[in-house]
Formats: sequence, structure tokens, C-alpha cells
Amino acid sequence: MSSRVRVLSVTHVRPAETPNPPPHDADHSIKLSLFDTLFIALTPIRRLFFYEGDDLPPFPALVRTLRSSLAATLAVFTPLAGRVAVSPSGEDVAIDCSPGTVSRGVRFVEAEYAGTADDVRRMAGAAEHDAEAYAQLAPALEVSALPAPALAVQVTRPAADVSGGDGGGVGALVVGVSVNHVVADGRAVWEFIRAWAAAARGGSTAGTGFVPPTFDRAAINGCHPKAEEVARKFLRTLAPALPTQDPDQRQARRTYLLSASQIRSLKHRISLHNKGAAAATAPASAANPPTTSTYAAVASLVWTSAVRAKNALNHAGDDAYLMFAADCRARLHPPLPGAFFGNCAKACYARATVGGLRDGGGEALARAAAAVREAVREQLADPVADAGQWLERHRALPPDRTVQVGASDRFAAYETDFGWGRPARVELASVFVKEFVAVVGAPDGAVQ
Repeated sequence: MSSRVRVLSVTHVRPAETPNPPPHDADHSIKLSLFDTLFIALTPIRRLFFYEGDDLPPFPALVRTLRSSLAATLAVFTPLAGRVAVSPSGEDVAIDCSPGTVSRGVRFVEAEYAGTADDVRRMAGAAEHDAEAYAQLAPALEVSALPAPALAVQVTRPAADVSGGDGGGVGALVVGVSVNHVVADGRAVWEFIRAWAAAARGGSTAGTGFVPPTFDRAAINGCHPKAEEVARKFLRTLAPALPTQDPDQRQARRTYLLSASQIRSLKHRISLHNKGAAAATAPASAANPPTTSTYAAVASLVWTSAVRAKNALNHAGDDAYLMFAADCRARLHPPLPGAFFGNCAKACYARATVGGLRDGGGEALARAAAAVREAVREQLADPVADAGQWLERHRALPPDRTVQVGASDRFAAYETDFGWGRPARVELASVFVKEFVAVVGAPDGAVQ
């Protein structure tokens, strides 16, 4: 891979000192939960934020803003300044938040891209991903061995538009964030990014609806009688997979945008067939057919499209599967606070026949949406009851008949304003598996 990004400097950002630091256990460690340990051998979450415009500040000013606001935010999201490490007993893995570890800070890279601001803008505007460039714009985060860092940040400017000082803006900028998936799920990562952006804009999260995060995993352990035993089982099974192996970074990747009107049309098509099915099976319920969320509608479109694309590979009677992540914070017994920072998402599996998804247009979409609703009903009533079988269930899925959907349209990616406007493009630079679709909210009610 030829390098198109040159590193200018590497420093470390330490959490700002606060009069009332967030509490941790006496040993300053957060033991991983059974949700966390599932990601011990997974590549990090790598997000890219593309900004552009003639009114962007000079690069040194941008860097100062990002560094100071990151320091303030890390003082609240302390685990991101920690390290994922084996506990002294050797039986568990924990996030080490001890003062000596946290004081090392988060790796902060300043870099330049071999091209002009127009080159960066073209990359941001292209539907087809430049996977090689994306990989270099996201900061390296070494998670292949423990102890492993939790977070790294990279800020990249175009090399051909350097003004030589504070006198002119950069024209385009890419902010890359890499997060160790063991430390946080998608919801938690977006809460951190939202808080960081708010701090960069005004130095405070006041008025943004921000609620300080909590890190205690005890409530998760209390939901399953053998939670710690299951977590250790996951570690024993998955940890030998280290060092982490990224899937082929050269595989084709593309972004699609569904407008708000297209999503309304999609939901309408599903609703029409829901009404017809309800009238045929239970006439009394036809007036109130089940509703379909935006996420379920988009997931159904993804699933049926993938099945049709493999038309010649599978038989109509074969089962097809959709794997999707569901946030369990509010579904645990008792529920976790919404501000819980960590992993609390469960893999759910919808099932339908290939023929039922491949044929029938709107009927296929309705069948897919119904299967998603049924999976949520069955598998999230008591999210951790079947935790002991999570790995076995996942490994039993036929890879050629399984599609994975991650993230959420509720993640407001395009509201990430560090003080110089909203991003022109937000992308996921990570590749988790060969067939994977990541969903985020886009401007004006659209979904990307």
C-alpha cells in the first residue's frame, strides 16, 4: 500500500485535571462485562469526519481547539484514556484507569494528505470509497496484544494547501477517531464524540442535554447468575484470536443515501402489505397493523437486496438470516442508565426463507420487517438469558446466507460540529466482516 498520508507529529493528550474526577473502583480498573468481552479480538471502530470550506480556521488553530477540548472530554470519559489489560489475577481483562496509565494520555497524530483541498473534497463526495486512503486517514490503534490503548485521534490537512502559519484556512480537513471496541459500543462512542464536539464549540456541554457517563458493569453482572463465568468463557474462546486480523481492506465499499421521502415510501410499501396480511388472518387487527421503525425498514431493504443479489447461489427453501445489533440498556432487568458507557448491544438474528425474501417486491419487504420484529420480541425480552449460547449461535450461521447490519439511524453523525460547521461526509473506515452494512442518520431525515 503506497502512503498518501505523511505524519507531521505524534503527541499525547492527557485528561484535564478536574476538582471532582469521576469515581472508579479502588484499584482504578473496570472489569469487562460479558458484552465487552465479545469484542476482544475485533478491529477498532474507525470513524472519519470530512470538513470543507474556505472559512475553515488555520490548521494550528484547529489542532489547538481539538486538543484542548479532547483533554476536557477525557476528564469525563476517563476509560478512553486508559488501557485494556489483563488483571493481576490473570483470569480477567479490565480497563486500567489508574493514574499512572491515564497520565500517558491519548495518541494524537497531526498529518497531511498528499493532495489539494479539492482532492480531499472529491474523496468526501465520492460514493465509492477510497479504501486505501480511508485506512491511512484513520489513526493506527494497536489492539493485537494486551495491554492495548482505548483511543487514538488523527487530524489530517491537505499538503498542497499549507499556508505556512496562522494566516489562512486549510480548505479541507479530516478528523479520524479510532476506538477500541472492547471499551465502547456505537452508542457510547457517539456520546463521547457529541460531548467532545460540544466542548470544542463552547468549552462546555451545558445546554446540550449531556448526562455524565457511568461505567459500572455491576448491573450487567446482576442480570445473569453466571455473568462473570460467561465473560471468562468468551475470553478463553476469543482471546486466542489475537492478534486481531482485519478482513481484506481492498474489498469494494460504497455509500448509499436514502432520502426522507424514500424512507417514507419504503415504510408505506411495508405498511400496505402489513394491512393486507392482518386483514387476511385477523380482520379485527387490520385497522392497526404493526408499525415499522426506520431502522427495521432500512434493514429489510438491505436484507432483501442482498438475497436477490445472490439469486443463483441459494435455493428458495433455504433459510436466510439477518444479524443486527440491538441496544440493551433499557431492556435489562433492571435497566441500565442511558448514559452507561461501555458495550451493551446484543446480536439478534432474524430468519426467513430465501424465496420469501427474494420474490414479491413489497411482500418480501414486509416479510423481512416481520422477521425483524419477531427477532426483537423473542430475543430481547430477557437479553442476557441466553448469553451462554451467544458464540455457538453466531458460529452456526451459514456465512453465505447471512447479512450483518450495524450502527443505527439514531446516531446523528452529521451533527458533529467542532466549531467550524457540520461535516460534509462521515464514514466508517473499519471493515469488520465481508458483508456488512453500517447505518447512520444523515441530514434532513435521510439515512446513510
